[in-house]
Amino acid sequence: MAAQQPTAAAALTDHQAEPVDRWSLVVAAGLLSFVAMLDMNVVNLALTDISTGLHVSPGVAQWAVLGYQLPLVALLLPAGRWLDQVGTRSALLLAVGCFAGCSVLASAAPWAGWLIAARLLQGAFGAVLFVLMPVLAATSVRPELRGRAMSVPATLGPLGAVTGPVIGGLLLDHLGWRAIFLVKLPVCLAAVLIVRRHAPRRGGLRLPDRGSLGDAALIGGAVAAVLLGLTLAPGAPQWLLLVLPAAPLVLLWLRRPGGRPVAEVLRAAGTAGVNASVLALAAGFAACHYLLAQYLRGPRGESATTTALTMLAFPLGMVLAGRVGGRLADRWGARPTALTGAAVTTLGLALLIPLDTGWSAGDIAARLALAGAGMGLNGGPTQALVMTASPPGKLATAGSAVQLARSLGFALGPALATAAALAGDRATTGTRAGISLAALVAGTAVVLLALHRHRRT
Repeated sequence: MAAQQPTAAAALTDHQAEPVDRWSLVVAAGLLSFVAMLDMNVVNLALTDISTGLHVSPGVAQWAVLGYQLPLVALLLPAGRWLDQVGTRSALLLAVGCFAGCSVLASAAPWAGWLIAARLLQGAFGAVLFVLMPVLAATSVRPELRGRAMSVPATLGPLGAVTGPVIGGLLLDHLGWRAIFLVKLPVCLAAVLIVRRHAPRRGGLRLPDRGSLGDAALIGGAVAAVLLGLTLAPGAPQWLLLVLPAAPLVLLWLRRPGGRPVAEVLRAAGTAGVNASVLALAAGFAACHYLLAQYLRGPRGESATTTALTMLAFPLGMVLAGRVGGRLADRWGARPTALTGAAVTTLGLALLIPLDTGWSAGDIAARLALAGAGMGLNGGPTQALVMTASPPGKLATAGSAVQLARSLGFALGPALATAAALAGDRATTGTRAGISLAALVAGTAVVLLALHRHRRT
C-alpha cells in the first residue's frame, strides 16, 4: 500500500517549480510508509490481548482493525481530490500529527468504544498519509531521479510489514497490547521534524468540498454495511441483510463526479476483472492471516513472539518473490506472471485447510511462505497490467483504483473470516472453514486473470 497514487499526483507534481532535490523529504515518505505497513500488521496480532484486556468478544475487538480500515478505504479517493486544493506541507503536518495523537488515544483506551473511535479517526488521517507518501517522494526530486526516490517508500513499506509482527510480538509479551500503538510515535516525530524543516511552504488548508464528503459517505456506507453484516452474522445470520444496501451505494457513487473517472477508466481499459482479482487475493490473504493469528494465540496458546515469528513467513516470502516478479513480467509477460502468482497464493492457502493441532509452527510457516511468494509474484505484474491498459493521461486514476481494490480486500478479509465462524467453533471446524473460504476467494483471482485476455480490447 505504500505505492498508492492519488488523482492529486499530477497536480502536485506540477507545483514543483525549482529543480531542488530534497532527499530528506524522500526519507520522510519512506518513514511514513514504514509506519503505515507496520500498523496494519501489528494490530492484528494483538486482538486476543485486546479482547481479554477490555473484556469484550473477539468480534468487538476485531474493530480495532476494521475501525482503521473502514475510513481508510472510504477516504482514499476523496483524499486525492482534497489534496488537489491544499498545500502538501500543511496537509502532511496535520495528518502525521493527528495520526500520532490518535495512537496515543488508542493506547489509553479504558473501554472498547474509546479504542474503536480512536482507530476510526486514525484511519481518516491514515488515508491522507497513504495518498501523500508517493506524492511527497515524487515531487521532492527532479523528474530524472523519481524512480530512485519512489524506491525508498516502496522498500521501507515492505520492511514495516516484515518487522511489524516481530516488534509487535516482543511488545505484547513484555509490555502489553497498549504499547503497540505507541511504537509508531518516534517515527512519526522524526517525519514531522523533517517536513517542518525541509518542506517548502506552499498553500494552506481548507475544508473538503461537499462532493468529496458525499463520495466518502457513499463509499464508507457501502463498506460499513458489508463489514457490519459479516461481523455480526455469526451471532445472528439475519444480520447479513445489512450487506444488501452496499451495491446501490457503490452504483450511486460511480455516477457521481468522484466515481465517474474511475468507472470510465475501468470501462476504457477493460481492467475491471483485474481490479476484482486484486480485491479477491487481498481478501483471501487477510482472512487467512486473521484466522491463523487468532488460532495460534488462542487454542494453541502460543506466545505473541512465537506467533509473530510464524506469521513473519508470509511477508518474507512476499518480499523475496516480489524482487523476481518484475523481472519475470518483463521477460514472460505481465498477465502470465500475475496469474502464476495468484495460483501460487491460492495453493499456499489451500495447503493450510487441513490445519491440525499436531502441526508445528514450521509447518504453518512453510505454507504461509508459499502463499506470500505468490502475492509477491502477483503484485507488481498486476499493477503493470492495469497501468499498461490505462487510457493516456489516466495513470493516476488507474493506480488509485488498484489500491482501492487492494485496501477493500484487506478490510473485507477479517470480516469474511468472522462470518466463517458460522460453520463451527473457532478452535477447529470454524478455522478450517474460514481458511477454505479464504482459498476459494483467492481462487477467484486466478479465474479472473485467466479470463482477462478474452476481455482485452
